[in-house]
Amino acid sequence: MKQSVELLLDPGLDAVVREQWDLLARAGLPSQARHTGPTNAPHVTLAVADEMADDAGRALPAAVATLPLPVRLGGLAVFGAPRRRVLARLVVPSRALLDLHAAVWAAVAGCPGVSDFSRPDHWTPHVTLARGLDDAGVAAALTALATVAASEGTATTARRWDPHARRAWRIGVGVGVGVGVSEEHPDRPPGNEGPGGGEAAGLH
Repeated sequence: MKQSVELLLDPGLDAVVREQWDLLARAGLPSQARHTGPTNAPHVTLAVADEMADDAGRALPAAVATLPLPVRLGGLAVFGAPRRRVLARLVVPSRALLDLHAAVWAAVAGCPGVSDFSRPDHWTPHVTLARGLDDAGVAAALTALATVAASEGTATTARRWDPHARRAWRIGVGVGVGVGVSEEHPDRPPGNEGPGGGEAAGLH
């Protein structure tokens, strides 16, 4: 499993995505709502690597210093192989977002096992809604989300996720938060956690 750098959304946009997770779950479909754990939250993965080197960790606070920035969720997208499809909301790639991503890439490009999907010319910004869909599941999910409209909000902060330590921490803010503590929503009981930020197998 890979470590990742992720953007977190403001409470309003976070709630929009969670509502769509819930719609899929209520339809009996795969959904990020089905993965329980304290660090799971709607996010945009900026980069993944086998390991984030110390120099990358030191460079990342400056790379994300332009946060917060406006974010617009666009249409639905499907990634991946048959029977393992990933359903996501695309994020409209504004100049500010692309510049932030380029700065993060510059910080992590030399890390061991950095994903090619993290490259500025390969990166597709998105927020994952569900994974593990077959083609019939994709069709059902698109029907369940037929009324999805563009949503605007803010990317508020960036965090790192270490699946080996099962720990997430906001970049430039203190130390990590482990299982049993909800870093993103300290006033909320532990929420839902997928198999890891960065979606383990790339950027989905």
